[in-house]
Amino acid sequence: LRHDCEEPHTDQHALLAFKHQIIDSHNILANSWTTNNSVCNWAGVSCAAKHQRVRVLDLSNMGLIGTIPPQLGNLSFLVSRNLSHNNFQGHFTWELGRLSHLKLIDLSFNFLNGKIPSWFGRLDKVLHLNLRNNNLKGVSPPSIANLDLNFNLIHGNIPHEISKFLNLRILRLARNQLSGSIPAVIYNISSLRMISVPHNHLSGSLQKDIGNLTELKKLLLYDNNLEGEIPQDIRNLQKLEIFDVSMNNLSGALELNMLGSLADKPTSTSGLVSLTANSFVGSILTAPLLRYEFDFIIFI
Repeated sequence: LRHDCEEPHTDQHALLAFKHQIIDSHNILANSWTTNNSVCNWAGVSCAAKHQRVRVLDLSNMGLIGTIPPQLGNLSFLVSRNLSHNNFQGHFTWELGRLSHLKLIDLSFNFLNGKIPSWFGRLDKVLHLNLRNNNLKGVSPPSIANLDLNFNLIHGNIPHEISKFLNLRILRLARNQLSGSIPAVIYNISSLRMISVPHNHLSGSLQKDIGNLTELKKLLLYDNNLEGEIPQDIRNLQKLEIFDVSMNNLSGALELNMLGSLADKPTSTSGLVSLTANSFVGSILTAPLLRYEFDFIIFI
């Protein structure tokens, strides 16, 4: 019984240590996080009803400044951690790798730097990882379903280890420094619903195996250095709603029936296709498009 009573105090001590190590510019924590109140009533904190342990920490948009202290690694029942839209900086500390119950991590829109640590791989329950708009490098663990690393400093090739992301549904790597070709292993991740890698330096061509991604709804590849033809197998993507390959070096024949299949899908009545700033030829450039259900189709 004594042990059960002491456990919530562990969470209180961890959060008070966090409070004392950061700058609370709006005094949100200063006014709420006091020992006069139960930790479960503190701003941004939610507890499990049964054992009163902290399950959710949502401190987004609070104007907090500093580094993420290691004491947060003592919140052993934490399921969701959202520290987005603040001014956190520095590296991840290894103690945070102890949070084995985490399912959601959102640290987007901060100033975190360094490599994404390998201990992320131990957090095998994480489904949503949002690290966009930081200064991070490296790759993340393969258990993720929704991976957002937009606006970071990730460079080099897209790693072949991405083939281990068997549950990946959303892949966002826009505005990094990626180069090389799109690895063939991506086309084997049949769970993918969205691939967004615009504003990088990717080269090479799209492979016909792209037709394997039958669950794909959004394919955003604009502003890269892709070349060659769009494979005929693109017509297999019957759920595709957005197809943007503008500002590349793509060429070859692009016939109307290839893009027509993008609009003729049971789950949606509209879509967007952008082919701007390439070198396509074919009937798509001259044939009437009135019978197709795109919201926008852009050629020029």
